[in-house]
Amino acid sequence: MAYSAKIGPSILSSDLSCLGSECVRMMECGADYLHLDVMDGHFVPNITFGHPMVECLRKSVGQDPFFDMHMMVSRPEQWVKPMAAAGANQYTFHLEATTNPGNLIKEIRESGMKVGLAIKPGTTVEELAPWANEIDMALVMTVEPGFGGQKFMEDMMPKVSWLRSQFPSLDIEVDGGVGPDSIHKCAEAGANMIVSGSAVIGSDDPRSVIALLRTVVAEAIQKRSLDR
Repeated sequence: MAYSAKIGPSILSSDLSCLGSECVRMMECGADYLHLDVMDGHFVPNITFGHPMVECLRKSVGQDPFFDMHMMVSRPEQWVKPMAAAGANQYTFHLEATTNPGNLIKEIRESGMKVGLAIKPGTTVEELAPWANEIDMALVMTVEPGFGGQKFMEDMMPKVSWLRSQFPSLDIEVDGGVGPDSIHKCAEAGANMIVSGSAVIGSDDPRSVIALLRTVVAEAIQKRSLDR
């Protein structure tokens, strides 16, 4: 088993007026990576920030934090080079946003970033499957993308289970409404990269929430390896 438990706070849930210090705070609280939501007002109805912000954040927090860019944009091809230049580590695009995933995967790799491929709740996991061996991570959305604070969709877990059974060493991320109440379902299904927004950042004790999420996932991974 090549994958491990990783917790990535969604920084969109933090106080955006002090984003740099919030990123540092999350890393100090034990985050494994930072999940950055880019929304363009087209693919999703909301607008967040783009590569200039990422570049500033990278300068502010240094080279260590792993930036997982969740590109909720209608033309993901357009932002590959700018995001790479800004200091992004992983470029996660939506399958629904492109007509040529293979080309885009190649372009992201050539720019020096890891490749993530995301699917919305309405997209079947079988549509992602042809690309699974060419990507570093699959993201199964557990809410409709575009807004924070939505309720976790437990009916997305069969997608995660199917991916884990078909691609045993793939990094599988879940994003949307994930926190202490829903982490057991995610971990049992086989997710190992956990995006959590308000449950971590809005907590009085983010360190203990991150530790709890990681422990639950690590125990599920260990159990899976013993069961094989």
